[in-house]
Amino acid sequence: QVQLVESGGGLVQAGGSLRLSCAASGSTSSINAIAWYRQAPGKQRELVAFISNGGKADYVDSVKGRFTMSRDNAKNTVYLQMNSLKPDDTANYLCNAGNLRGIFYYAMDYWGKGTLVTVSS
Repeated sequence: QVQLVESGGGLVQAGGSLRLSCAASGSTSSINAIAWYRQAPGKQRELVAFISNGGKADYVDSVKGRFTMSRDNAKNTVYLQMNSLKPDDTANYLCNAGNLRGIFYYAMDYWGKGTLVTVSS
């Protein structure tokens, strides 16, 4: 089992910034990457970004240049720095543990509860 706990969500005006955190614990040997997903009301869950144990990161096109993932291995924590936020970024942001194979991220059934990000106009 892998436990994931997100934090850092909140209310911010358009153009502002937030940094989300995802702390991982438990049996992490079966995963090699952490990802952020988001789900807005009435929309399907969307993969936003991922980062591998080796530091390889990628992002959905809509957030490239605005969002950045990073790691603190000593704390078993990954971060999502979100800049130039837009109202369309409003969603529940969920942390997921999985595996990167080649250029594809494969989610495992390890999820945090989510942290809500609201971007006002």
